[in-house]
Amino acid sequence: MPMTRIKRSVSLHGHATSVALEAEFWTVIDSHIATDSLSLAGFLAAMDDARVAEKYEGGLAGYLRVWVIRQLQTT
Repeated sequence: MPMTRIKRSVSLHGHATSVALEAEFWTVIDSHIATDSLSLAGFLAAMDDARVAEKYEGGLAGYLRVWVIRQLQTT
């Protein structure tokens, strides 16, 4: 069965962008956002800042997938 990506659009640092991830990744992200009372845009901006600071060579979607895996490994 093919996995469908869900696209969410936000404004990051004043620029419109979208991120497409599989539903399973969004579930983990949404849970984190709800637990920490964050907005999606605020969370994605923080993740994008961390991606740049860490000099991650991939895009934001890849960085988010790695972040989710790390979150699941620590629980």
